[in-house]
Amino acid sequence: MNHGSRWGRSCAATCVLVLLGACANAPSSNAPSATASTSTAPLQPEIATGLRSKADVVTQRFAVAAANPLATQAGMDMLKAGGSAVDAAIAVQMVLGLVEPQSSGLGGGAFLLHSAQGKVQAFDGRETAPAAVTEDLWLNSEGKPLAFYEAVVGGRSVGTPGVLRMLAQAHQQHGKLPWANLFASAIALARNGFEISPRLHAQLKADRYLRSDPTALAYFYQANGEPHPVGHRLRNPELAAVLQAIASQGVDAFYRGEVAQAMVRKVQQHPSNPGRLSEQDLAGYTAKQREALCFDHIAQAHVYRVCGFPPPSSGALAMGQILGLLHRTPASLTPLSNGLPDPRWLHLYTEASRLAFADRAQYVADPDFVTAPGGDWLNLLKPAYLNERAKLIGPASMKQVAPGVPVRGERTSYAPSPEQPEYGTSHISIVDAQGNALAMTTTIEDAFGARQMVKGFLLNNELTDFSFVPRDAQGRLVANRVQGGKRPRSSMSPTLVFDKATGQLVMSVGSPG
Repeated sequence: MNHGSRWGRSCAATCVLVLLGACANAPSSNAPSATASTSTAPLQPEIATGLRSKADVVTQRFAVAAANPLATQAGMDMLKAGGSAVDAAIAVQMVLGLVEPQSSGLGGGAFLLHSAQGKVQAFDGRETAPAAVTEDLWLNSEGKPLAFYEAVVGGRSVGTPGVLRMLAQAHQQHGKLPWANLFASAIALARNGFEISPRLHAQLKADRYLRSDPTALAYFYQANGEPHPVGHRLRNPELAAVLQAIASQGVDAFYRGEVAQAMVRKVQQHPSNPGRLSEQDLAGYTAKQREALCFDHIAQAHVYRVCGFPPPSSGALAMGQILGLLHRTPASLTPLSNGLPDPRWLHLYTEASRLAFADRAQYVADPDFVTAPGGDWLNLLKPAYLNERAKLIGPASMKQVAPGVPVRGERTSYAPSPEQPEYGTSHISIVDAQGNALAMTTTIEDAFGARQMVKGFLLNNELTDFSFVPRDAQGRLVANRVQGGKRPRSSMSPTLVFDKATGQLVMSVGSPG
């Protein structure tokens, strides 16, 4: 996920367009998955593997939406057994990491937004930069930024995985079923095998880098270098053993000991592009609980309370700014005309997005390292500031947009971060029988992450979500530069929407890319 520049826009755009569309409907049983790409500069996070129409699903007690039916079923099984939304999310994530390893898994991170009895919590499982990294991580010997895949493939791009520690934290507060029960479906599928889907097969066939890792080559591909065919039963006994250890011993079975040592060896001993992940980084990783970022949105004369993830995600801020800016333009005209996007509306949306992403590039980064404008991220959503920014939207494109000044008289010393692509994620939305809801976006960043497989799972390339350039030509620091222990900025946008008057949940939404 997730996620920035071009691909970050897609994450925020998904939620914005849904919100503009009236804010209705609970999750269905399956979410859409793949999108398109080219071999050198993907136009979307992951390649297209076909489009299938699916029937709407209406439920009365609980619901799960995930990117793969095996994962959806694992979550439903937990809910039918009396489990909570968090219980179901853990089961879903464990299966997704097995059957859709290109998108997420144990080696990555996630943002989880949870609602219970009117309280919204944000659980941050974003990866962190190893303590030993320096701000020149992405510069070559001449001081120039590396090409994207020079940076990605190998150990250099691997951040400390956070998804498992975060899920354990959420389970401690909101789990109902025993921890070990939540891994049963994934363990069984890993041991007995699952059928390779058209999506996974196509992604394996198209990828240019995964075969360079001997472990991944032996697992995903045949002797002739071609991926196993669609429908081939793929077994992963190494991952089954790791999941069994985590189920019986807790997350320390992942963050310490044999599994942690294997991850560190894989990263540090890469033959051409080693990284700096250490056992101390893994043992010391801490998931964080943050305050959800909420704002009001009016659609069809109804007021909704939209809650999203705060920094290090830029998603909720970008959505809030885009929606707020559109509210101050003639964008109340219908987005669709004869079933197609209205060109006039698209222009206004594009201009609002330019303004939001200019502020994103200037201000948003890990809040443990960077201070919000005026000390409060909501200053970026203040009506007076949005009124001022909306005046810049005219009939012609702005092309280039400078960041605004959210707090009058306060100037930042940071340089705007340069635009760079970021890639794919997976999204999970769940509502349980007690009315608790969650939206969770989970990722290893690029498809197949760093292309490094260890103990049956893939490692992330999340450090490439930092700015490759730490300073501008004047020597000003970029807020989202890499620093030890820092979480890279993301555009992952898990979102929960409520009726403002009643507090009732209306929607759980997020983008799978």
